[in-house]
Amino acid sequence: MSDYYKPHRAFHIYEPAAKEPFKVSRSKIDLFVECPRCFYVDRRLGVGRPPGFPFTLNSAVDTLLKKEFDIHRVAKTAHPLIKKYGIDATPVAHADLEKWRHNFTGIQFLHKPTNLLIFGAIDDLWINSKGEYIVVDYKSTAKDEEITALDKEWQNGYKRQMEVYQWLLRQNGHKVSDTGYFVYCNGKLDRKSFDAKLEFDITLIPHQGDDSWVEKTILLIKKVLDDPRIPKAKPNCDYCAYIEAIGKVTKK
Repeated sequence: MSDYYKPHRAFHIYEPAAKEPFKVSRSKIDLFVECPRCFYVDRRLGVGRPPGFPFTLNSAVDTLLKKEFDIHRVAKTAHPLIKKYGIDATPVAHADLEKWRHNFTGIQFLHKPTNLLIFGAIDDLWINSKGEYIVVDYKSTAKDEEITALDKEWQNGYKRQMEVYQWLLRQNGHKVSDTGYFVYCNGKLDRKSFDAKLEFDITLIPHQGDDSWVEKTILLIKKVLDDPRIPKAKPNCDYCAYIEAIGKVTKK
């Protein structure tokens, strides 16, 4: 096989007879929602989808936003963006925030009925005057249009992402607001020149979360993982369609 691409091997493969909890990340939950077959091949058989290219510019924006909001977290003041939108919130200085932000730890909860350890890394956490935690997620892009709502079908994954975080916080005994916020940074494309800097329009987009689907999905994940049969592909899964097409061509 060429060195150009080798199948990605999952770091931790599910074993039905194992006694220790099996870790399932927020992103793997979303993979299951997208296509149970792709999820099964990844977590049960150990071959993941081909990895995408890293969005290093987006990561840089995330890092700088965290630093900026941390200034107000330490000062216990509302960020100007929060003031601009009239939100009842300030960045909260929780003792576990750095752990919750870390990709490989995140905020965790052991779902005892399935023995699945669910986890996910949040971007930010605010608190309102009712003492409710507010989940905040950073997003960045560069589009000609103004971004004021998450109304595209592909953005449903963003909403599920936030709802998993809300669910995790609640399972850890925290009081959580149903409303979370996306800090959406949109790179300006109408500048005459680059001048070694990229400017952004930043909008704050609310999302009324409903995490009632999470528990049901975790139970389904467990059922699929325990089944020796590979699930059927979802009709709209591009990855499965590609594999099927390759199979038909190579069998000729």
